[in-house]
Amino acid sequence: MKVRELLEILDETIAAVRIAIVSNQQRALESPHTSYEFTQRAIELQEDLDDLLKARDLLTRLDPEDDVENHFSREELEKFLKLLELLQKADAHAY
Repeated sequence: MKVRELLEILDETIAAVRIAIVSNQQRALESPHTSYEFTQRAIELQEDLDDLLKARDLLTRLDPEDDVENHFSREELEKFLKLLELLQKADAHAY
């Protein structure tokens, strides 16, 4: 896998997490009975987003046409891709 391809997947995940953050922030205003849970979830998602942005910053320093396997172990890459897949599959409206 090329660095460019991983960056595309990462960008899609970042967009999905940003949507989920906004959704949770809006839902926090719906009811005083559930506002804490949605606010807490938005905070947790913001922490995930911060981590994703750090990973993106690291990847943008690499040559986009270089193989990711040259920089990360296969195990690290598999775990990272699994995390990105889980974050992308989460529906923002379901939070």
